[in-house]
Amino acid sequence: MPLNEGRARNMRANRRVDSKPEIRLRKALHGRGLRFRKDYRMDINGLRVRPDIVFTRRKVAVFVDGCFWHVCPLHGRQPTRNEWYWTPKLRRNMERDRAADEALTDAGWTVVRIWEHEDQGAAVDAVIRALGAG
Repeated sequence: MPLNEGRARNMRANRRVDSKPEIRLRKALHGRGLRFRKDYRMDINGLRVRPDIVFTRRKVAVFVDGCFWHVCPLHGRQPTRNEWYWTPKLRRNMERDRAADEALTDAGWTVVRIWEHEDQGAAVDAVIRALGAG
């Protein structure tokens, strides 16, 4: 039984895919004529990775990271309640991000990480630059 039913409801409402920043970026990329796969599962060197947006032919993987969940240096904050749970959880998220980046890079992929608060135009430009390099 959760400590707080309202909090449990809020946590269940967090989406793994199709967050608002992710949808905005996909729409902008699609509007530029770019085609991609979303939430594409890849098994690389024994590691399961699911980038938010994947350009398979060009080998570019794009992640749209939430400021809280991935500990944004500008907006990420340490929770003040239930630190015993959140501190290790957020640390594991950061470690998983690094492991995914490393596995993808070692396999010849270009990785683009975009924070949810980033300017839409800058995010699209970052993906387009990676596609040119990828």
